[in-house]
Order: sequence, then C-alpha cells, then structure tokens
Amino acid sequence: MKTYNQNKLHKRLRRQVGEAITDFNMIEDGDRIMVCLSGGKDSYTLLDILINLKISAPIEFELVAVNLDQKQPGFPEHVLPQYLSSLGIEYKIVSENTYGIVKEKIPEGKTTCSLCSRLRRGILYRTASEIGATKIALGHHRDDILETLFLNMFYGGKMKAMPPKLMNDTGEHIVIRPLAYCKEKDIAKYAELKNFPIIPCNLCGSQPNLQRKVIKDMLTQWDKKFPGRIETMFRATQNITLSHLCDTKVFDFKEIKKGDKIIDGGDIAFDEETLPINSFDASEISSEAMILWKEV
Repeated sequence: MKTYNQNKLHKRLRRQVGEAITDFNMIEDGDRIMVCLSGGKDSYTLLDILINLKISAPIEFELVAVNLDQKQPGFPEHVLPQYLSSLGIEYKIVSENTYGIVKEKIPEGKTTCSLCSRLRRGILYRTASEIGATKIALGHHRDDILETLFLNMFYGGKMKAMPPKLMNDTGEHIVIRPLAYCKEKDIAKYAELKNFPIIPCNLCGSQPNLQRKVIKDMLTQWDKKFPGRIETMFRATQNITLSHLCDTKVFDFKEIKKGDKIIDGGDIAFDEETLPINSFDASEISSEAMILWKEV
C-alpha cells in the first residue's frame, strides 16, 4: 500500500509540475536550472520531480542543486552533501553567516523573516550568476501562492500574490516555481513516503504568531470546512477581470461612455445565477501539457 500511494502521489505531482512548466514556459531547451534546496519538504520534492522529468522531457536542460548554509547553530552540514552525492547530480553548498547578521540586526522577539529573506535572495542571485544558471527554481507551492495573496490583501492593501514565473528587479534572473499547481498536503505526504532527510529551520520556523501562520491556519480551516474552496480560490488567480475591480491604473474607467461596447459582460456578470455550482477540478490537465511532459 505504501508503494502504491507513493507512486500515485508521484504521478500527480509530476503531472502538475509538467503542466505548470508548460503553462508558463518555465524551462526551455538548453536551460541550466539552479534548484534552491533548503532541506525542507518542498525543495526536496521539487528537486526529486525535476530529476524525474528531466529523463523524459522533450527538451534538454541541466539541474544544479544549491544550498545556502546560513551557519545556524546545530545545522547538520553533512546531510545535504551526503544526500546530493547519493543522487549523483551537480550541486554547490554556499556558506554565508546570515544567521549572525540577522541576530545582530533584529531585536530579540521580532520577526526575522524579512531580513533573512533579503539576504538569502541576494546570495542566491549572486550564486546563479557564478554558476551560469539561466533560471532559479524555488519550492513554493499552490498554498504559498494563496497565503501570499491573502497576506497582501489583509496586511498590505494590495491584490498581489506570488507569480509562478518572474524577472527579478535588476532584470538579470528569471525565477520559476514549478510546484505552483501542487498542494502542500500532497507534498508533505510525498516527502514522508520518500523519507527525505528533512532539516528544520530553527531561525524563523519556530517563531510564534507570524502573520503567514495566521493566514495558513485560516486557509486550513476553510479547506476542512468547505472542501474545494482552496481549489476555487486558486483558480480565481488565473481568472482575473480587471474591469470589475477598482484599479484605475490598470483599467481606464474614465473613458467608458454611454453607447460603448459592453465590457466583460457588464452588469450581467454580477448575477449570482451565473456563478458555477461545482468547484474547479484541480485534476484537469491541459492537453498541451500532457503532450509535452508525457508520462513514461
């Protein structure tokens, strides 16, 4: 039964990663992908699925696993080199004392995530340039994207999430998130079945009352009480109607005149009767993705 569940999960995750790669053109022929490996369940799963996809992908690309050793006390430095060596893939361990910087700059009891994230991002961008990476792959999944959407709405007053593919601020690096369509609970189960050597983050992971945790708990409760709601909300991030929001910078409301062509359904779009009864089925896969990233 364990083997069956692992194979079933692997196929699902592999299919969803393949669809995300196709939908956003994340990986192209000749790419050298820097896979950021933190030692957590998400990045282990990302690397595992990409290694498997590489075997049957219709294009050629390289994978380089990169871990940033932030010099946290008690960090098991031997775990990742041993694991990556066993896979026989190219990897690089980058050692930088960001832990010391964060502890020096952030008062005790304050959230360290923001500064830690900025330091880590800068080091990873520098490393990508050094190793000649054309893309940087991160392990953020569907739940991370939704959590970021609600964080920005609740605390930042912005309708903004975490894109599956983006260009960094300097225009030098493209960041991709191949797990964008994958559920966190599927990833957690897969990591458990694969028995990945998980390394916990003792710098920020143990901090209580973080805003992201509040959002995560809210979404978890919704998922339990209203099955399918999470899938529907994620679908909404792919179904945006700018004319029915309120941002004058992205839609020209001022130029709407009587007699103009009806835009995006007009007021008919508000009718509750037109809302779908059934939730979005996340198992639906585009035919193009199935052709380009076929199972073997």
